[in-house]
Amino acid sequence: MVEPLQIASPGPGLHEITDKVGAVVRQAGVLEGVCTVFVRHTSASLTIQENADPSARHDLERWLERLVPRDDPHFTHVHEGLDDMPSHIKAALTSVSLSIPVMEGRLVLGTWQGIYLWEHRDAPKMREVVVHVGP
Repeated sequence: MVEPLQIASPGPGLHEITDKVGAVVRQAGVLEGVCTVFVRHTSASLTIQENADPSARHDLERWLERLVPRDDPHFTHVHEGLDDMPSHIKAALTSVSLSIPVMEGRLVLGTWQGIYLWEHRDAPKMREVVVHVGP
């Protein structure tokens, strides 16, 4: 089963999508298999991260901002603004797809793990995340 999800991203940061992906897995009816999650954009990414303490997400977001500053004078790809090239680099450094085991019809995630869309652009965006569930 392949299901595209439209995710409204309010702006930069980690936005949890675990429940939406889990709903697709349940709908697929696959008891054992793999769930692949793929974001169809070059300026957003996906990650599995702690979903209990928001300070972990905050620290990750701030760390990546320091690693890839938007005011780097070497960037030439700035057609869509100062966040343009930094967003592409951040997506390249992280992941655009994830593979998660499915067991007993559910995602096999750790107790404190959640699936996140990591938005790297400043403005709100509609992002497409494609979920594939198979044996």
